[in-house]
Amino acid sequence: MAEVLQSLEQLGQVAKGTQPEAPVHVKKVDALGRAYATGKRKNAIARVWIKPGSGKITVNSRDQEVYFARPVLRMILQQPLQLVDRLTQYDVVVSVKGGGLSGQAGAVRHGLSKALTHYEPELRGPLKKEGFLTRDSRVVERKKFGKAKARRSFQFSKR
Repeated sequence: MAEVLQSLEQLGQVAKGTQPEAPVHVKKVDALGRAYATGKRKNAIARVWIKPGSGKITVNSRDQEVYFARPVLRMILQQPLQLVDRLTQYDVVVSVKGGGLSGQAGAVRHGLSKALTHYEPELRGPLKKEGFLTRDSRVVERKKFGKAKARRSFQFSKR
């Protein structure tokens, strides 16, 4: 049966003992010493593995400069590593499919951020503060019947 509390002091004593502890994030590494994570953006899905190395980034068995030819996309890719000063410490292997190049770059950034937190849990704070661990859930709106596109109406004619 529940206790009957007579004063606010007793309530304070009960509340102190029942506070939940903060979740402890542990290092998640496979047998080969790699951390794995999945990143998503629009219709793109990226599978990312990181391991200690020289800073080489491989996307779909190609170098990042070949796969992501535009400098903006490569910049998006490297944002998590630049934020935590780990540009030359990890080799990154990525398998990405679906969507376009912009969505794929965003998916790789999301997956790389998650993989970094699996390898070094103390990096979670700065990456989360920048919003790299949050999946950007915006997707293309579907076309509605009776409309030219999702919201665009057909041209109006009076006659």
